[in-house]
Amino acid sequence: MNLTEQVEQALETIRPYLKADGGDVSVEEITADHVVKLKLLGNCGSCPMSFMTMKAGIEQAIKKSVPEITSVVAVNMATQE
Repeated sequence: MNLTEQVEQALETIRPYLKADGGDVSVEEITADHVVKLKLLGNCGSCPMSFMTMKAGIEQAIKKSVPEITSVVAVNMATQE
């Protein structure tokens, strides 16, 4: 199983929670230095809590399942002003 498949498998464990809130996430890229770049979809893209969702939920799930991943970033995360 390649890295993308492993990351997708990890995302499947938390996807039901994202979808319950009208959101989802897609893998855009995994860089050579093992940074996962995600796109937040639906409500996740505009939710002010998306940063917490990323750090506490998505990033932890991916790193737990795929320890070689060094970082998880959202390419379109809503920024807090």
